[in-house]
Amino acid sequence: MRRITKGSCGPYALEKANQTPPTTDQEAQSRWGSFGHKSALNDLLMNEQYGLCAYSEINLEHHHLGVHIEHIQPKSRFPKRTFDYQNLVLSALAISDLKAMDKASIFGGHHKGSEFDPALFISGLIDNSADYFTYLSNGYIEPKRTLSERDKEKAQYTINLLNLNSPYLLAERRRWLDELDTLIDEHIDQRLSIENLAAIYLLPRNQRLDSFFTANRQRFMKIGDQLITQEAPELYP
Repeated sequence: MRRITKGSCGPYALEKANQTPPTTDQEAQSRWGSFGHKSALNDLLMNEQYGLCAYSEINLEHHHLGVHIEHIQPKSRFPKRTFDYQNLVLSALAISDLKAMDKASIFGGHHKGSEFDPALFISGLIDNSADYFTYLSNGYIEPKRTLSERDKEKAQYTINLLNLNSPYLLAERRRWLDELDTLIDEHIDQRLSIENLAAIYLLPRNQRLDSFFTANRQRFMKIGDQLITQEAPELYP
């Protein structure tokens, strides 16, 4: 889960709506449903997140999936944050996707629903969010083994809440990491530049990143960290 650096404020229409925030679940649902500026907000969030789902890091334009504007703190339980720009991110899966996927594969905001524990949830808006997770070659995400027991609990809670090890995500990550590992091995065997390979998969192009950025970054280790620090420091927490 890569760090998302949000701007200080969102679109004017959103800021105006947030001046008188909803106070009940019903009001939040009604006002959000009738909010007519979601397309512009969607575009802003897409650029802000470099085209990646805030939770799964799937490139939202490369996969054949829809998107939705996600309330990190669910508006049903935190209605006053319905129009709070700092509470909004873009997440994979539109309502239409849910009908085509089996229940076990649903992930992200639609899996989270209204469940949310602020004391346990790891948000992509915090500085070191990526440091809680390890991306394994078999496609699984697990808490980093060097974490404290409390932080491991938080990482596992977040993985479970967002279903980040859903069958769909497992298959997509495993397929991609197999391909990337093969590319890295070939470059090492043929004495080709690992730095050039890392640049392809770690640096943004037209304000977009490749899927599974954090997993890619972990694969390239210090080489990747150094490259990002030098060429795209805005990506680092």
